Formats: sequence, C-alpha cells, structure tokens
Amino acid sequence: MSNAVEVNDSDFEVQIEQHKGLAVVDFWATWCAPCRMVGPVLDQLAIEYEGKAKVAKVDVDVNIKTMTKFNVRSIPAILFFKDGKLVDQVIGFMGKPALAEKFRQHAAA
Repeated sequence: MSNAVEVNDSDFEVQIEQHKGLAVVDFWATWCAPCRMVGPVLDQLAIEYEGKAKVAKVDVDVNIKTMTKFNVRSIPAILFFKDGKLVDQVIGFMGKPALAEKFRQHAAA
C-alpha cells in the first residue's frame, strides 16, 4: 500500500508545479534495479509523511517531456519541490535513513 501517485507529462504541472507545500517526485523505470530498490522506501515515506508531503512517481520511459524539462539523465532521480519550485534532488539509490532526513529537512522548511 502506498500513498504515492503516478504523474505523467500531461498532469505534472497541475499535480506538482501547482502543489502547495512539499512534493517529492521519483523519476524511475521498470528496468532500473536501483529504482526498484528505492521504490518501497519512498512508498513507506509517503505513508509516514501523509499530509506533509506529496510523493509522486514519473515513469521516464513514457514521460520524456517531463524528464527532459528537469534534465533527468540518470535514474533513480528524486526531485524535491517546495510550492512548485525545484529545491533539491538526489541521484541514485539512497537508503531510508538518508531519504527520511531529506524529507524531514524539506517538510520542516
């Protein structure tokens, strides 16, 4: 069970760029092993931060426009948006303690 939402090229602006507060976006692909490792971590954090952070997933294989707009060249790429503005990013696998700290840092700011 996850509170993460799927976001695509057509609704990224409404779902993320117009979102008030913290939005964390996971750029991933089904063939990406590190993406499959970080996915469950983000699912857990989406539940823990319900009401404090919106967690979204963007499949890079079918959402080229959004991937290009944010210059995502390596995945997993986790982008942190505050009130629609990109404020931080993590490239590659990051374990739950480090990702949770990023969530804490940006949810509190």
